[in-house]
Amino acid sequence: MHFHIMTLFPEMVMNGLNTSIIGRAADKGLLSIEAINIRDYAFNKHQSVDDYPYGGGAGMLMQAEPVYQAYKAIEERINYEHKGDGGGCEEYMPKKPRVVYLSPQGDVFHQKMAEELAQEEDLILLCGHYEGIDERVLEEIVTDYVSIGDYVLTGGELPAMVMMDAIARLVPKVLNNDSSAELESFQGNLLEYPQYTRPAEFFGKKVPEVLLSGHHKNIEKWRREQSLIRTLERRADLLEKAELSKEDKEFLKKVEIERKKTE
Repeated sequence: MHFHIMTLFPEMVMNGLNTSIIGRAADKGLLSIEAINIRDYAFNKHQSVDDYPYGGGAGMLMQAEPVYQAYKAIEERINYEHKGDGGGCEEYMPKKPRVVYLSPQGDVFHQKMAEELAQEEDLILLCGHYEGIDERVLEEIVTDYVSIGDYVLTGGELPAMVMMDAIARLVPKVLNNDSSAELESFQGNLLEYPQYTRPAEFFGKKVPEVLLSGHHKNIEKWRREQSLIRTLERRADLLEKAELSKEDKEFLKKVEIERKKTE
């Protein structure tokens, strides 16, 4: 998978991503990351990319032209590389890559979205700054508007890095244990069960006996029930979209009854 980040601060993005699991995956060629400096496509000696908004208002706005030219450079390179992969076939049809604009006005990012975006071969992430970007270029190039939460940040770089971290770990072989991506929090809209490691006792608290039993069926049953309990207690809203079996629903009813008895 190839990530292309359009930004005014490429060092911020690359310094943050060239470490840990993502950095190692990039070194192994499992994914690639490039940060494109939008200032490189400005048409003035000061590489200025912002101007005052028409109609007045506070702050500055990123101009359409540098953003568009940066995007076209990426698009042309992607299509050139894909055409080369196809052996120079004359029937090759250029494709429009998926472009995500990080904006508080977008759909809130979630695990299912990460899974969907992880299927893309190329993904462009557009990071805004100042008071935003000229609407005309957004209409021209953006395919998805995505937010990481209902709050305002100084730019799109941190949201882009959050998204890339969530997406990259779903790319095959990026995680040493491929099953990890399938079993963690929010998979199936349930929170992850509690986990324990050595020592078997800490501050007088012991590891649940079932985890020491070696009985895999009982362990899996316990973990499922703990995921259900934790989701009910901490993120009950997720249960409306969770993939629940008949046994899950019956278990949750029992938990609710017990909770009411103790209230």
